Amino acid sequence: MRTYKLTIAYDGTRWQGWQRQALTERTVQGVLERTVSEALGYPVEVNGSGRTDAGVHASGQTASVVLSGAAEPDFFTGKVNAMLPEDIRILDAQLVKNGFHARKSAVGKAYEYYVDVGERPDVFRRRYCYHFPYHLDLNAMRKAAEYLTGTHDFAGFTDKRDETSTKRTICAIMVSRRDHLVTFRFEGSGFMYHMVRILTGTLLEAGTGRRTPESVREALRTKNREQAGFPAPARGLFLKEVWYEKTDIMECKRNPGVCPEGIP
Repeated sequence: MRTYKLTIAYDGTRWQGWQRQALTERTVQGVLERTVSEALGYPVEVNGSGRTDAGVHASGQTASVVLSGAAEPDFFTGKVNAMLPEDIRILDAQLVKNGFHARKSAVGKAYEYYVDVGERPDVFRRRYCYHFPYHLDLNAMRKAAEYLTGTHDFAGFTDKRDETSTKRTICAIMVSRRDHLVTFRFEGSGFMYHMVRILTGTLLEAGTGRRTPESVREALRTKNREQAGFPAPARGLFLKEVWYEKTDIMECKRNPGVCPEGIP
């Protein structure tokens, strides 16, 4: 048996998320499994580092696949890529130790969310940004982000009610602006269903003055979803990187802002 680690990029616009579903074939995991299985001539399972919602993109999703026989890494980046639709691409393939699992072995992730604050949606970015044409106070958003950084119970920042544990560690939240593009970068141990989108919506509310930066502490304290912000639309969200070395996540905790930049 051979285990391979795949790094995958996809435009999530026309896909119903990462995870395979019984009622639709339009999932990234489902397409990858069917394509790799067809290329090999026998069925395989492709496991991702985690789910992404319908419409969410990835430039650094990680997956693992176990094959019964050997294959060169360029089997994935060559033959399989040639069979995949143009909005899904395997960027890299590595032979790794058996026992590696893309989700179970992960120690941290980085997401980025893009907001277009221009008066009109940008022609080229409109599918990959949330158009939010309002003045944003970056200092207020950064202050709110400080309260959210660290280890907390984020029960108020997820739309899923049956999480086994809602405690997560966010080691860094960075807010930057270039022209009309505002970028939010979230780095941490893991994120729950809709969590990054809700965090983004909460920060946007702080940026427009609809809430004070200090109000996020109340959402953390009460664990009440209604105290947190709206979920920003899926189209602006990208999974940028998945970490598998504990040194990466520990460095983030010690020195927020110096974490790996991920795949451009």
